[in-house]
Amino acid sequence: MHSKLKKIMMACVTGLLVLGLSGCGSEKAQKQEPAKGPYADLPQVTLVGGDSSGKGSVGQRFGELVAQKVANKTEGRLKIDYHPNAELGGDEDLLRQLRANDIQLVVGQMAPVTAFVPEGAVFDLPMVFTPYDGKTIDRVLNGDGPFRTKLAAAYDRAGLHYLGTLQNGTYRLMTSNKPVRTLEDFKGIKIRTMSNKNHMAFWSVMGANPTPLAWPELYFSLQSGIVEAEENAADSIVSANFNEVQKYVAETNVILYANELVVNKKAFDALPEAYQKVLEESVQEAMNELAPTLVQVDKDSKAKLQQKGMTLITYPPEFYKEVRTQPGVIKLYQQIDQQTNGLGTLLMQELKKNA
Repeated sequence: MHSKLKKIMMACVTGLLVLGLSGCGSEKAQKQEPAKGPYADLPQVTLVGGDSSGKGSVGQRFGELVAQKVANKTEGRLKIDYHPNAELGGDEDLLRQLRANDIQLVVGQMAPVTAFVPEGAVFDLPMVFTPYDGKTIDRVLNGDGPFRTKLAAAYDRAGLHYLGTLQNGTYRLMTSNKPVRTLEDFKGIKIRTMSNKNHMAFWSVMGANPTPLAWPELYFSLQSGIVEAEENAADSIVSANFNEVQKYVAETNVILYANELVVNKKAFDALPEAYQKVLEESVQEAMNELAPTLVQVDKDSKAKLQQKGMTLITYPPEFYKEVRTQPGVIKLYQQIDQQTNGLGTLLMQELKKNA
């Protein structure tokens, strides 16, 4: 804890020294140095960013690649001081700092954002993406259609600026110590979830016992039997060595494995227009480069887990349809649609339209 606090304080001090403003999240220019190129006359700016992803995971790679591209494009005039792997805190810590403009950029999964952006709960719709491929999903999440427009507007209202979502039709998987092959098998299982009411509601509908736990507590909780199961992306399961404390990994595919990149709106609006464009271009280029690798990462990670002794459980398309048509799940869809002001209905319409 002391180490984490020290890192957060150092990041803020860095922001103060570089940006020269009263808050460590401001973007005012530091003293200019002689420079060449199209950005030579623009102020030198450093943004502070981070993630809470596991080491080497897609989230970390996404944030670091964007930082690299931004620095290269502007010859260092615009920089992102990037802190991966929860150096600046967990999901909730990062989002609080982001909203306060103490840091300016966060890469992460969608579930924690719903505390500040109710419309973000649209990503909680269980198995809503499973009938579609990554390209179809990308056209809806990152294209210029009505869903992206309304989602971005919701982030703006919360003081955040949505820049894009990296995904390619892969999902969070469920690990457990007993085989879960039918709907009946879910009943009574103690599963760790994030602090997300819709995730917990889904597992309750399935007859499981959802238990919210912080990521750092999860390995011990699985090892000691406090919980029996959890959900994470395949690469995160590998990096966390959950194969040491779990026997099965199942393609439940309840939640899309996606990492969004969000910046503080005030910070973004304060950037020169040329820097805004560079940041947007860098995010898009990073997504284009990394998205094709996600399917292989998912495949390779599943293979590694099996090599380490885990049993992979797969399901036919009928399984996902059966889950989605459960009365309790249908009711949850309706509740989430109300929470998101109709964004759930729009998402389903746009996915079907773009398929």
